[in-house]
Formats: sequence, C-alpha cells, structure tokens
Amino acid sequence: MARSDSAADAANPGRLKQIALTYKMTRKADKKIDLVLAGVFLLIFGVFLAIGFLIGHPVYLGILGFVFALLATMIVFGRRAERAAFGQMEGQPGAAAAVLDNIGRGWTTTPAVAMNRSQDVVHRAVGKAGIVLVAEGNPNRVKSLLAAEKKKMNRIVADVPVHDVIVGTGEGQTELKKLRTTLLKYPRVLTGPQVTATTDRLRAMGDLMSNMPLPKGPMPKGMKLPKGGPKAR
Repeated sequence: MARSDSAADAANPGRLKQIALTYKMTRKADKKIDLVLAGVFLLIFGVFLAIGFLIGHPVYLGILGFVFALLATMIVFGRRAERAAFGQMEGQPGAAAAVLDNIGRGWTTTPAVAMNRSQDVVHRAVGKAGIVLVAEGNPNRVKSLLAAEKKKMNRIVADVPVHDVIVGTGEGQTELKKLRTTLLKYPRVLTGPQVTATTDRLRAMGDLMSNMPLPKGPMPKGMKLPKGGPKAR
C-alpha cells in the first residue's frame, strides 16, 4: 500500500509538469489561449451560480458549476493544444507518420514504404477499411510514388480495397489535422481475420523500412538518403 501511494505521489508531479509544458507550447502558437480558457470557465461557472441564486441553492450549484466549468475548460484546452501541435507539425517530413502512429486500435501502420531522394514519402495503414496509402511531399512527385505503390498493392492483395491520401493544404489534399478523421470515415469492409491476413502478406513482402532504419515521427529537415540507397518504387 505504501509503495502504491509513493508511486502515485511520484507520478503526479510528472503529470503536472507535462500539462505545464503542453500549456507553454500551446501558448506560443495560440496567443488567445488564456482569454479563451478564462472565458469558458467564467461563463459556465457564472451560469450555474446564477441559477443557484435563482432557485435558492447557490452553494450546491456553485460547486456543481465549478466542476463542470473545470471539465469544459480542460476539454477546450485539449482541443486547442491538439490544433496547435498540428500547426507546428504541418509541412514537416514524417508528420503524417506521427499521426498514423496514434490513429487508434484496429490499424497497423508502416511508415516510409516508398520514398525518393527528395524526401517525398508514402506511408501505409491497414485496417478494416482496407489499405490506405498516405503520401506527403511535393504533390506532383508523390503521385508517381502513390501510383507505383497502389499498383503493387493491387497485385499482391487484389481483393483488398486500396485508398490513397495526399497530405497537404492544396486542392484535393487532406490537411494533417483531418488525416485521422479521414481514415476513420472510410467504410469498414474487412473483418478482423482479413485485416490480420492482409497485414501478414504485406509484411512477408517486405518494405523500405526493413532495409533502411528511419527515426519515428517528423524527420529533420535537410536529411538526405545515403548514396546507393533504395530508390522510389
């Protein structure tokens, strides 16, 4: 019991430190975060308190309002922090791979299944919607990468639907912050065993990552592939 208490005490400072760090990072990108959070808290707390005075229970409604106001403030903070994080990641090579890593249960993601020397890259996600190829880089160059990878997928797993997405802010592209939602909107056409079988077949095929280790998450700008390395597929 004592060990559990000490572990909890040790975890709390770390959690608070993480929240503080997230707040500082969000505040740099979102200058209005203080006013927004304060406004949300005061508005909800004020409404509950006013209702409490009207019905003759200001203490009870005040406590309830404080709880709801705090909860709403945390939800708003989480969403604005997420938006700020996506804004900082937007345009960085490998940012899409970082989003795919957190897409959720039921999906298996493989970063950099195809890449060229200009750092245009295609990632792969496999789930009940089928195979989703996610490209990031120059829109004109990634189209050839996507076409080659899609042709390969259709040859190896012809009975599985293959979708393709280009991450970006241009016409016909998907913004980084909407990538996860886009994948989750695809209709589910495969069963769990079919997803597993598809993943196993693709693993047996092998991909670029098995031959060239790459760091997880956004890759540093200016990074170049070594001479003699794998070429675009």
